[in-house]
Amino acid sequence: MPKVHINGKEIEVAEGTRLIDAFLQNQEEIAHYCYHPGLSVAGVCRLCMVEIEGNPRPQIACNTIVQDGMKVTNKSESIKESVKWVLDFHLINHPLDCPICDQAGECELQEQYMKFGQYDPEMGERKVKKRKVVDLGSKIVLDTERCILCSRCVRFTDEVTKTKELGIFNRGDHAEIGTFEDKPLNNNYAVNTVDICPVGALTSKDFRFKQRVWYLQDKETICPGCSTGCSVKAYYNEKGYFRLKPAFNEDNNGYWMCDEGRALYRHANKEERLLQAQVKADDGSSHMAPGAATKKLAAEIQGLDKQKVAVVVTGQYTNEEYDQLISEWLKPAAIQQVYHWKNKEDEWGDFDGLLLRRDRNPNSKGLQDRLQKASLVNDWSQLEKNLEAGQVDCLVVIGPEIQAYYDDMQDKLKLFQKAKKVIWLSSNPVENLVADYHIPMKTYLEKDGTFVNYSGKEQKIQKMQNIVSQALSLSDFAYLIAGKEIPLTGAAS
Repeated sequence: MPKVHINGKEIEVAEGTRLIDAFLQNQEEIAHYCYHPGLSVAGVCRLCMVEIEGNPRPQIACNTIVQDGMKVTNKSESIKESVKWVLDFHLINHPLDCPICDQAGECELQEQYMKFGQYDPEMGERKVKKRKVVDLGSKIVLDTERCILCSRCVRFTDEVTKTKELGIFNRGDHAEIGTFEDKPLNNNYAVNTVDICPVGALTSKDFRFKQRVWYLQDKETICPGCSTGCSVKAYYNEKGYFRLKPAFNEDNNGYWMCDEGRALYRHANKEERLLQAQVKADDGSSHMAPGAATKKLAAEIQGLDKQKVAVVVTGQYTNEEYDQLISEWLKPAAIQQVYHWKNKEDEWGDFDGLLLRRDRNPNSKGLQDRLQKASLVNDWSQLEKNLEAGQVDCLVVIGPEIQAYYDDMQDKLKLFQKAKKVIWLSSNPVENLVADYHIPMKTYLEKDGTFVNYSGKEQKIQKMQNIVSQALSLSDFAYLIAGKEIPLTGAAS
């Protein structure tokens, strides 16, 4: 492996490594805008200047391959002066928008200036005025005055989505980003351009003006929108969840995620949640705490013929929850009628070629594996026959968290009504649901656990904060329906 000296430290890097990656991999700060590891090299911002011993001129690190024995620095006074001047040129037309810019707090322009700038500006020219609040489509707003023409967004639509909506138009200081005529930026990965924009030129309509980023915490988790299971970061505070952004995962989603997955923080917030259990009574419907409702249900189920109790499960819960459901209730109670409710069962192999898969569940494989191991695999047609024949006294539906991805939801509701008693578990209300019990469940942002994606890769989710404090995990439900108390330890998290 080539050895290179960076700012006096000798390091080893892989053959073909670019100098800028050698800096970044070894926590050596280096100014840059246009470079992004998920895109081709453009070399247009000219910020990543370095001195290479034996080379008479400064070089850009993003387009220079490491050679064995190189001695490189970006700490010399001449390089520091060069970077300051380049920053000055980038800022010459930049508006003083920081107080009102959504990118404030995570803006690479602010960060680069504080690390490598902090100079007295010497440019006296008037700033060139450009278009502001430009609608690029249904999801993104452009402020052309803030754009520094790094071309990251253009390269993304050219190289990643290959949809080619964006280009740089005009020349000189009139050059600006824009969409081609009649081609708005509406592809299903468009908001990734907001993530990679180093300034506040591209902003998301969904997140725009909702929160300042310094008021938000973030933790890494897994997107539950399909069986790819993209690594993401969820951003939240005491008021709720506000956005999802991709987290780098070299073996799965790389640097990106789809726009559909970004919206999946919303169903975890209080405005869209089922807050208390709804229990059908002779005089209408009553509200109960979820735990109390489940204990009442457990007493009712005790006297039923277990051969006429059926359980429908979706692939949106964790391995740990499935394990507890099987070991604490299904097996001890000898319940054999267990069915896997899949969405688009005949189209599981469908794939958009980038990340999004037709199986819109994060843990179909985890559920399948556990049902097979427990010998609880049943054909869906058998459930339909039993319901039609009136042979289901009680149907427990462990429903989807993301209901919009189940196109057959209303058809299945009609089918399930043929059971004498319907129990529905979900984190959100269900349109047109008629059930004897509707019990609120925790979302994927409120519990720890494991999902298994389409390729069999196990991935962890982690608890962030509870929005509905009394909502149950599936493990909690399993203990209570079996007539047990929820353990005080983390087993039911």
